[in-house]
Amino acid sequence: MDVAALAQLLHETADRHGSFEPVAPPHNWWDWYAAYMNARESGSTPEEASATAARYMAEVKHIIVSPT
Repeated sequence: MDVAALAQLLHETADRHGSFEPVAPPHNWWDWYAAYMNARESGSTPEEASATAARYMAEVKHIIVSPT
């Protein structure tokens, strides 16, 4: 991945994490970022990648967002 593509993916990831951050318990942002970016690089849509990252945070990191 070239620098421009990586920067674009990081920007997208930051935007998507913005909706997770305020409703999640304290967590390390890089865990969510890594799960999201891995899913996107594997072909997931942004929506699928967000769900994958949230699932990773819940199942592996025990950071659970309660549904509102």
